[in-house]
Amino acid sequence: MTYNIYQIDSFTDKVFGGNPACVVPLEEWLDDNILLKIAKENAVAETAFFVHKGNRIHLRWFTPDIEMDICGHATLATAHCLKTILNSADDLFVFETLSGDLTVLVENDLYRMNFPSRMPIKTTLPKNIEDSLSIQPKEILKSRDYLLVYDSEEQIRNIKIDRILFDQINLDPGGIVLTAPGDGCDFVSRFFTPQATIFEDPVTGSAHCSLIPYWAKKLDKDELYAMQVSERLGKLYCEDKGERVIVSGRAKTYSIGNFWLD
Repeated sequence: MTYNIYQIDSFTDKVFGGNPACVVPLEEWLDDNILLKIAKENAVAETAFFVHKGNRIHLRWFTPDIEMDICGHATLATAHCLKTILNSADDLFVFETLSGDLTVLVENDLYRMNFPSRMPIKTTLPKNIEDSLSIQPKEILKSRDYLLVYDSEEQIRNIKIDRILFDQINLDPGGIVLTAPGDGCDFVSRFFTPQATIFEDPVTGSAHCSLIPYWAKKLDKDELYAMQVSERLGKLYCEDKGERVIVSGRAKTYSIGNFWLD
């Protein structure tokens, strides 16, 4: 069987920026172990698979290691694929996912994703994670992910992580978000996952389910501009809507191709 595959850079307006995701349309679901093998072969942070269900779309996300409960950049990539490559006439996509129904509204070249809000609460950090950090946070919170708050963007950019210590814990499916006020934006972040094939995720839309309510309350504003300051850099336009958050961004198609399964 021949399958189409599209690689798209999300949360950026240029190739080689943002976070790459592969998107694979399916007519029916393959076995989960095959989906995971495809994701591993693609070797990007996430591969999105989708199957049309009438006017809705069943969407699933796989890293090279596990199936995820939610993924922002691969959802954005899927909407971009549907709109610009597969030429969908729709401007609103409804995705059925492990995190419930997620919608993406297309406004010009911006994809507005409606996600659940996950306000983090104060907690303590596992010792091996604490010991792995070259700079200690001033605040520790957690929802799905640990959220570590720092004083400055400079600290976020310069922090070093001892991966031998860091990888002594499995946070499946969560990770570690480092965040601080931004120099040219409202806040910045970086995202790391212990024991993952891809150690630093370039741009993590799902982490903003917690970052947005945290910073909205901290800065007393409902609309925020964020940057994920990985090497590839991502730009996110954020809105706090109470129980929901809007995470918006742009995308660029990198490649269009095929793969074959026996």
